[in-house]
Amino acid sequence: MSAEILRIHPDEPEPDRVQYVVSCLKSGKVVAMPTDTFYGLAVDPVNLRAVERIYEIKHRLKQKPLSLLIANVAQAYELARETGSTLDRLAERFWPGPLTLIVKAGSKLPLRSTANTGNVAIRVPDAAIPRAVVEAFGLPITATSANLQGMPECTYAAGVRDQIGDRIPVIVDGGPTGRSLPTTIVDLSGGEGTWQILREGAIPTHEIALALQS
Repeated sequence: MSAEILRIHPDEPEPDRVQYVVSCLKSGKVVAMPTDTFYGLAVDPVNLRAVERIYEIKHRLKQKPLSLLIANVAQAYELARETGSTLDRLAERFWPGPLTLIVKAGSKLPLRSTANTGNVAIRVPDAAIPRAVVEAFGLPITATSANLQGMPECTYAAGVRDQIGDRIPVIVDGGPTGRSLPTTIVDLSGGEGTWQILREGAIPTHEIALALQS
């Protein structure tokens, strides 16, 4: 069984097609879609069966938490606890964009969705399709890259189809993604004023440091 390919305009997503994606997510399906870095696998993060399915599809280690895409900073405060001025400054400077922030998860997220770490990785993507889906869905969506463990990330829908097209029901084709570098990951879970770069990606370390200088 191969995935259905659903074309959506990358800059002006058609509302009826966005709603179709939302209906798939609500029914527990895994949907691949473009972000501003690579194609990602989206599910409802509160649906634990759907979350488990992502780990199965990717052969991903169960202790690795999934990152979430959100539509705006307000959603970050709903998902996180003990957020501080560091999140505010980084979000204001780099969101929407390729910055993933790890924060302590609030009570809305099941512990399993955090891979039992109690932390959650969040970002606002600089891409119209996932933001439109999140807004229509009313919840964040998972954003782990749509590739098999150890295989290259995909910047085209065809790459997703070739790697995992027989394992997922729907692939949104929004054309090529805008970047070939992954997101920069900054860990803010240590508490107010502390931060650590876990992965340097599309945003260089010195830009993060500059944004946080008081």
